Amino acid sequence: MRRAAEHAEPNIAISPVTDTYIQRFSVPFEYPVFFTDGVFDPTNSTLVEALSRLESTRRHRALVIVDSGVADALPALIARIEAYATAHDSRLTLAAAPLVVPGGERTKNSPEVVSQLHEAIASAHLDRQSFVIIVGGGAVHDTAGYAAATAHRGVRVIRIPTTVEGQNDSGVGVKNGLNAYGAKNYLGTFAPPFAVINDISFIDTLPNRDRLSGIAEAVKVSLLRDENYFEWLWNQCDALTRFERAAMQHMIRRSAELHLEHIAGSGDPFEFGSAKPLDFGHWAAHKLEILSDYDLRHGEAVAIGIAIDARYSAEHGLLDEACVARICVLLERLGFTLWHPSASTRNGDGRRIVMDGLDEFREHLGGDLTLTLIDAIGSSVDTSGIDTVRMERAIDWLEYRAKAS
Repeated sequence: MRRAAEHAEPNIAISPVTDTYIQRFSVPFEYPVFFTDGVFDPTNSTLVEALSRLESTRRHRALVIVDSGVADALPALIARIEAYATAHDSRLTLAAAPLVVPGGERTKNSPEVVSQLHEAIASAHLDRQSFVIIVGGGAVHDTAGYAAATAHRGVRVIRIPTTVEGQNDSGVGVKNGLNAYGAKNYLGTFAPPFAVINDISFIDTLPNRDRLSGIAEAVKVSLLRDENYFEWLWNQCDALTRFERAAMQHMIRRSAELHLEHIAGSGDPFEFGSAKPLDFGHWAAHKLEILSDYDLRHGEAVAIGIAIDARYSAEHGLLDEACVARICVLLERLGFTLWHPSASTRNGDGRRIVMDGLDEFREHLGGDLTLTLIDAIGSSVDTSGIDTVRMERAIDWLEYRAKAS
């Protein structure tokens, strides 16, 4: 009998080998943004054209979600939606009666609303070629968009934003989200809509405070991308404060165009990078909304955030002092108050609590904190290594300015 040692393998060191297959693919996204007046007028074909843009011969099933604020302002809206579906029954059928859900930022804090929406989508037996049509303000679009994006891994969405901010900014974009764990938009997805329909007639129903709020996003995008548009806002300020329809229509369309150009041309539509250019002024705005217990409208908080980031741009040596003053004057001429008592709130160490928004913004982005600032009106630059002392100084400057006026 041979010994086991005779069958032993030689003592040879073998280097481990990694075999890697790289998977790479790209998915093109395309969606139209329609501008119209009276989307639920039976003679207006915009909605059915949007539904049918890929499958023109199908009868499309849809669940309509309506913001309670819009339903209250327009008591006949639900009947108009149902009448529209009846008038176009060869191309559209309602899978269930329109569902009214709470509007406003607090709906983004409520898991019950998302659960209700998921249940409604399931009960209506929507599939991935069905539609969720969302009619309402930004919070309802965020919440219902999240529900649609996470049902069946994505049900088609048509957005019909009814606020200025929705039509000129958030409603034409690709994001949705919910507030959770004390942070804005902690939960969410990037989900391009199937189509967006901006109906100017909804703007006429808004209280003046809400119409004004959305104009802050127009100022923001002009500062980032278009000096000529900033000048137009400056020259049309009086018309905008009177909410003249022609001025409002141009403001909404140009802001939406600039927003869409950024999404398409930035090379980072889903924000995988370390900066969020379209969130200029938003790190403070998000925190101020929470600190004020949503006493501040989103746009009102954004106006304050814009002023802070513009001043920090000057503190950082990027922006001329005269530009900062002009930005603040435009915001105030439009009707914004560039301070709120919540910005004065401090913790036990004497630090402004609003400054925590920087850490939350960094965590939301991931990696190092990078903010988009401006080095001229219409020109943006990404900066990292935020100097918190200078940022506190910028906020001190804004508080002093508010108290001195």
